Amino acid sequence: MKGALLVAGCTSDAGKSVVVAGLCRLLARRGVSVAPFKAQNMSNNSVVTLDGGEIGRAQALQAQACGLEPSVRFNPVLLKPGSDRRSQLVVRGKAVDTVGAADYFRHRTALRAVVADELAALRDEFDVVICEGAGSPAEINLRETDLANMGLARAADLPVLVVGDIDRGGVLAHLFGTLAILEPDDQALIAGFLINKFRGDVTLLEPGLKQLRDLTNRPVLGVLPYAEDLWIDAEDSLGTVADAPVGRPGPPVGGEWLTVAAIRLPRISNSTDVEALGCEPGVSVRWVTEPSRLAGADLVVLPGSKSTVTDLEWLRRTGIADALLDHAARGGPIFGICGGYQMLGQGIEDDVESRRGFVTGLGLLDLEIRFEDPKVLSRASGSAGPIPVQGYEIHHGRVTRTGDAPLLHADDGSAEGSVRGSVSGTHWHGVLESDEFRRSFLTEVAQRSGRTGFVVSPDTSFAAVRAAQLDLLADLLEEHADVDAIVSLIENGAPQGLPIIHV
Repeated sequence: MKGALLVAGCTSDAGKSVVVAGLCRLLARRGVSVAPFKAQNMSNNSVVTLDGGEIGRAQALQAQACGLEPSVRFNPVLLKPGSDRRSQLVVRGKAVDTVGAADYFRHRTALRAVVADELAALRDEFDVVICEGAGSPAEINLRETDLANMGLARAADLPVLVVGDIDRGGVLAHLFGTLAILEPDDQALIAGFLINKFRGDVTLLEPGLKQLRDLTNRPVLGVLPYAEDLWIDAEDSLGTVADAPVGRPGPPVGGEWLTVAAIRLPRISNSTDVEALGCEPGVSVRWVTEPSRLAGADLVVLPGSKSTVTDLEWLRRTGIADALLDHAARGGPIFGICGGYQMLGQGIEDDVESRRGFVTGLGLLDLEIRFEDPKVLSRASGSAGPIPVQGYEIHHGRVTRTGDAPLLHADDGSAEGSVRGSVSGTHWHGVLESDEFRRSFLTEVAQRSGRTGFVVSPDTSFAAVRAAQLDLLADLLEEHADVDAIVSLIENGAPQGLPIIHV
């Protein structure tokens, strides 16, 4: 088996990332040498790779589905939005510029070469490469600079499978319209459709599927059911909706629940850090955006941010900052991660991201931060007492002074993070995925919150939950998609002579 496929989507969050992960897992289980590829990603959910760069979190999950370690090769261009108009440009894992739309335009020739080189190298090394598009290929206003959708498909002669989210409504129109709005040479590579998140009786949908095929002469190669258990490693912040639960926790082992309020910052980064908490039986995690939602929470998590100073101002403007201070004054546990950790300190000197100079922090930790270039990018490991902990670092902030006890110690013996009473934090992302550390941490939270009936599960494995989700994705495709037809596209490309839709 040899070839490649591009999975595009009618919209962001249509299911491209999970379909790619599922196809990668399915093929890997069949013994195929397969790799994921996303030419250009826009996401603040990223992870540090073994080769010392950062890529989108979804591509790290897709790599795991293939049985591979994350690599910058799988996501050579990453845009990390810091505001509505400007994003940090990361190329082959390293930040090279901060760009707006006009700035990005001048980078396009060099980036197109980077993308082409990486994809060609992957296709030489692996039997199959499953590519993921970005946003929608129907964004014709961006077609000239497109690196990840039809621009990539045309350059590499890739067959394209378009995914539509029926849960949003209007999926048949979305699929037809996505095809019809494209120029003829782009349409010629659209080889089929896949419908995602279907609920109910599929026979009711079948007349529409037949009409879509009659109109386009392209098949719907699967209707995937809505699966509530699929939620780990969200592609971007669209999955972090205010008041939405994180995960599907089982009933408590003991007699009481723990409630966690995770602050949904406007420029949240690595929102996936709280997902390990959502795996724990008896732990209810919700995203919150207003101070009233902190009332009664046993734990408040302040996650990372791509725009730390701006998001700190948002905390104050919304009243959440005061609610955090009240929560801490009552002895309530607060845990900050990366940018959230920095906000908990005495102050931040920022002449890099916001260029605001010195900004006063929340003052809950005796900690001072200065932002510097270059960005810290590293995999991290250490311990909290006898408990092993692993994580990774992606940040400009350096600790210039701390008067608090450390939360962790790195393997080299250096102190990391801070603990002051019920308030703690760390620059390390991913620490809550370390099972022993998470259990110890939740046990302490329960004690401080007076939840004497809460008992932490002794055997929850976050890695096992993540692996089970990948297998579930592959199982759904095996059962509900025409895998043989998808394999044929990978091996043979888009059929010749597909009709062009004129509008």
